[in-house]
Amino acid sequence: MEGDVMDKLEDMASVCEFDPVTGDIPATKVEITVSCRNLLDRDTFSKSDPLCILYTQGAESKQWREFGRTEVIDNTLNPDFVRKYILDYFFEEKQNLRFDIYDIDSKSPDLAKHVSIATLCVFDFLGQTFCTLGEIVGSPGSRLEKPLGGIPGKNCGKIILTAEELGNCRDSATMQFCANKLDKKDFFGRSDPFMVFYRSNEDRTFTICHKTEVVKSTLNPVWQPFNIPVRALCNGDYDRSIKVEIYDWDRDGSHDFIGEFTTSYRDLSRGQSQFNVYEVVNSKKKLKKRRYINSGSVTLLSFTVEAEHTFLDYIKTGTQIHFTVAIDFTASNGNPSQSTSLHYMNPYQMNAYAMALKAVGEIIQDYDSDKMFPALGFGAKLPPDGRVSHEFPLNGNADNPYCNGMEGILEAYHQSLKTVQLYGPTNFAPVINHVARYADAVQDGTQYFVLLIITDGVISDMAQTKEAIVNAAKLPMSIIIVGVGQAEFDAMVELDGDDVRISSRGKLAERDIVQFVPFRDYMDRTGNHVLSMARLAKDVLAEIPEQLILYMKSRGIKPNQTPLDYSPPVLSPTPTI
Repeated sequence: MEGDVMDKLEDMASVCEFDPVTGDIPATKVEITVSCRNLLDRDTFSKSDPLCILYTQGAESKQWREFGRTEVIDNTLNPDFVRKYILDYFFEEKQNLRFDIYDIDSKSPDLAKHVSIATLCVFDFLGQTFCTLGEIVGSPGSRLEKPLGGIPGKNCGKIILTAEELGNCRDSATMQFCANKLDKKDFFGRSDPFMVFYRSNEDRTFTICHKTEVVKSTLNPVWQPFNIPVRALCNGDYDRSIKVEIYDWDRDGSHDFIGEFTTSYRDLSRGQSQFNVYEVVNSKKKLKKRRYINSGSVTLLSFTVEAEHTFLDYIKTGTQIHFTVAIDFTASNGNPSQSTSLHYMNPYQMNAYAMALKAVGEIIQDYDSDKMFPALGFGAKLPPDGRVSHEFPLNGNADNPYCNGMEGILEAYHQSLKTVQLYGPTNFAPVINHVARYADAVQDGTQYFVLLIITDGVISDMAQTKEAIVNAAKLPMSIIIVGVGQAEFDAMVELDGDDVRISSRGKLAERDIVQFVPFRDYMDRTGNHVLSMARLAKDVLAEIPEQLILYMKSRGIKPNQTPLDYSPPVLSPTPTI
């Protein structure tokens, strides 16, 4: 085992970051590799000498800014660039990217020198493409191929973008210690020892990173195994000092110091051996007593290291995220033909329903390969007989409720407003159970389902909704609820389960799968709706990666167990209610 652990240490890079003040782990970093095929040939006597420049777009200004550029590769129309782009990745944000390809004929870094202004032709411009970072990582194998454009009438070839998560510091270590002949600190009994681990910082201070449990009334404790992220223990520096202090626990908090020792992650990774038996030393006691040897010893009993699988690990190996939207068509929204209605179709501005749908959907769609999404409505009377439905397809096709992309959903939503009659009550359980049926059919890690519910009112079927959520918490599924309008949303907060895990009939939900936000909190007074919607999407989607990972962990599903090629579940059509 020692060799395997040491090999793992040597293979890991050193760019992992950990904030010693806040303990925050920064965004996952992904490395983008760029290749091109069949580029335009701009040189007369040789082939083009291509360079790729990456631009990122600011969330507020929407200005494109150069992020970085690759090296120039001489005389090729099929470059595989060596220089990579390393980007912070956020699932919950839409990160727009632009890749421009140039043929470079001089040493000047100024792109204007490669442009012929006189003829208004960009001789050295070879093409460009736009995408999002989510599109790249959400593609099969995190490999995206796109045609290059930007030159009318020309076939500019294609660009191949590959994303790889920087996998350093994603390991976690599990270790167990025991101690022997610790100093006796209690007058009427033995000590109650526990250990405290500290990571050393560059300024020679120490940051606490773990405490063991207290083992009562013993001088020879055996502590339980514990798990700790490697980044928290040593910040990616395997020779960094780790200080371990041993205390005798006291009820009033004035714990008595027994002694300490230092080690390193590299030493610990050797596992149980003579190198991992440590003398516990109390320096003050050592100064006072000539014959002082130590205050006992601590022995490492076991050490294992295992990679922590991430959201991107699952996405890269084939997990698809399926997005379903459910829109509230109850009468409390107001008459859609009147400007006071939450469903009012203003020709100059999207209503709250459309803005929330677009904000969340534009990010989610990057992780669904076919971009076909079921779109449902609830709480309306349907033609021709006026029956009330809490689970009807927005496109009117009960056999195939799928819409093509976000634009398809928005179009189906607009058409529904012209054909159905807003009614009630506000029942959530039917649409939750609808998606749950699909999720229940595919629990092997290949697919994960996200339901977006947009509503304006108080839930009418609270007991049934709780039961539906508790049942769905066992499935590969998450629920996002966006509340629009000025209603009180106390029930939604309860469903969110951040403070108290939701329960039904005495049974707790296995996971917290609901995220609720009120739309009104994201209305930007300056009128910058683009920025407001970016913040909305960020907040409602931030929990999805963790919820997906918790499901996979609970079922023991590892990324390499999710096949890249799979067939979608064959299910019965949407039931008619």
